[in-house]
Amino acid sequence: MGARAAVIGSGFDRAVGTMLAQRGHLIGWVPVCLALGIGCYFSLVVEPSLVQFCLLGLGAVACGVLARRMPEAVSPFAVGISLCLIGFLIAGARAHSLSAPVLGWRYYGAIEGRIVAMDRSGSDALRITLDDVRLDRVPPARTPERVRVSLHGPDGITPEPGLRVMTTGHLSPPGGPVEPGGFDFQRHAWFAQLGAVGYTRVPLMGAAPASEGHAGLAVFRLRMAASARVQAALPGDVGGFAAAITTGDRSAISQPALEALRASNLAHLLAISGLHMGLLSAVVFGALRLILAAIPHTALNWPTKGIAAGGALIAAAGYLALSGGNVATERAFIMVAVALGALMLGRRALSLRAVAVAATIVLVLRPEALMGPGFQMSFAATTALVAVFGWLRGIEVAWLPAWLRPVFGVFVSSAVAGLATAPVAAAHFNAIAHYGLIANLASVPLMGVLVMPAAVVAVVLAPLGLEVLGLWVMGLGLRWILWVSDTVAGWEGARGYVVSPGPWVLPVLVLGFLMLVLWQGRGRWVGVPLMAGAFVLWQGATRPDVLVAENGTLVGVMTAQGRALSKPKGAGFVARNWLENDGDGSSQTWAAGRWTAGQIVHVSGKRALAKVEACGEDQIIVASVAADALKAQGCRVFDPVTLRETGALALSAAQDGWRITTAREMTGARPWTHWPEDAR
Repeated sequence: MGARAAVIGSGFDRAVGTMLAQRGHLIGWVPVCLALGIGCYFSLVVEPSLVQFCLLGLGAVACGVLARRMPEAVSPFAVGISLCLIGFLIAGARAHSLSAPVLGWRYYGAIEGRIVAMDRSGSDALRITLDDVRLDRVPPARTPERVRVSLHGPDGITPEPGLRVMTTGHLSPPGGPVEPGGFDFQRHAWFAQLGAVGYTRVPLMGAAPASEGHAGLAVFRLRMAASARVQAALPGDVGGFAAAITTGDRSAISQPALEALRASNLAHLLAISGLHMGLLSAVVFGALRLILAAIPHTALNWPTKGIAAGGALIAAAGYLALSGGNVATERAFIMVAVALGALMLGRRALSLRAVAVAATIVLVLRPEALMGPGFQMSFAATTALVAVFGWLRGIEVAWLPAWLRPVFGVFVSSAVAGLATAPVAAAHFNAIAHYGLIANLASVPLMGVLVMPAAVVAVVLAPLGLEVLGLWVMGLGLRWILWVSDTVAGWEGARGYVVSPGPWVLPVLVLGFLMLVLWQGRGRWVGVPLMAGAFVLWQGATRPDVLVAENGTLVGVMTAQGRALSKPKGAGFVARNWLENDGDGSSQTWAAGRWTAGQIVHVSGKRALAKVEACGEDQIIVASVAADALKAQGCRVFDPVTLRETGALALSAAQDGWRITTAREMTGARPWTHWPEDAR
């Protein structure tokens, strides 16, 4: 009995020692706990009531109070629970604070509003976002605050920031997932405050001059004016690339160039992210330090490092404003601001502590960012880079020639960032760029030594009208990057495709990664089997046998050759997503060639429906129009009337028939869903 007690006591002492060893390193777990609570909120299928939110808030306070009374080895668990509850509450508060009308029906008629954003759709059409919206015969209380319209008609008035425009077009509520458990565009639109999306096939007309006095629109106009000047100096894809990384305007780069950048894993260079913000800040910081060091009085008497960091922070803030301040750029600015703030305070700029602070700020301000690939990839790359270079800090590289050490650093950073982000990118985009490391090694260094310094020079010379000098140098680097992307994308097998993982794969993978990086002591190696287990789960992922679009316009049936689609054109967004989630790189036309008549029948249009007089006993009919007559015969029919209640469908074969999963079951009733009885 005494020996057993001694063993238990020894195990308890080891556990206490392990927890005490985490002291000074627990801040890294703060954003992890917040993210756990945020993820729990978004995974619910029923929105908590106000009473439940209040109880959770009391629970968070109680855990925080108890943590102060607990032993030091145990109190972190109470703090962690409190942070999880706080993350849940932050996500709920953010979701409800953005409550606004969502269009509850399909609308055709006059659309009027003020242009507050411009970009391009997946079909390469110019797309405008309008606020202060007016719709014909729709009362203000039911009119969305913002709508997004793709322009497919003849050229009309040139869109300008702040210009009030009108057109006639189609609008509809933001669509639900293209398949149960898929990307939820309704949730994305809710947090982007988009109450309706649609298109027009008639010219855009001006309704009122561009409004003045609005700070956000003034910055928008400045952005678009800067983009126009960049494209005037650098025409074609080079100018579109330059405009994208300087102003955030990606509307001028062609689809072929964009596809080549994606296939070579260089598309991240287009987004104003941590790389661009970091390079710009580094260039400004280095230039200011050199200037201050060249003046003896300032070099000897002034805190030159802090002043240079402050100047770089101001430049980064200006870059944030000029780029439009989207979520990715805000995230990059916060990370850079934390690093520069650490320099001004005399702390190490890049540390896991700084990354944790940046992640915490982002999650508090925009908890919905957690669910997007941008947040996951940027913090995965940053965390991995800081951890790896921290581990390598004590390793001597004297065996390397001096001129090779920067090359070694670039190779290690590109490899580490690529490995850290590859699983996340594959999970979200179902593609792997096999030669991405080669493309990044040939391109990323040029961004730092030529492109971003030239961009800074162009900005400095712009007031004198001489920005073309900096832009010309910038164009040299961008032409090289575009050539690299075209070349690498053209190599055989440059792009591979993977099946979408199950819902637990990424959480388990991330937990294993965080254990490996954040935990102190031998317990960190638990992260290795966790990560390995996540990949095993991914390998066993299965796809539904049949998929049905939410409006009945497309059906996909899994065959031995891959998914067969019911038609070669139409519903292209849905088709592309289904095939990508299958890990299939085929085109819709190719996949439609696999279609054969069978147990699943797809009827598209009224004429085709009129030809169907009866149905087989085991047949399932999917119709793109109401099929009341077939329903009356007892046929099993999914038409728009039925699908409006269920959303997209996934059917899997079972011994007793078909097992049907609906999008509604997966998304539930949340603030951003709009099932028929929830119409606002």
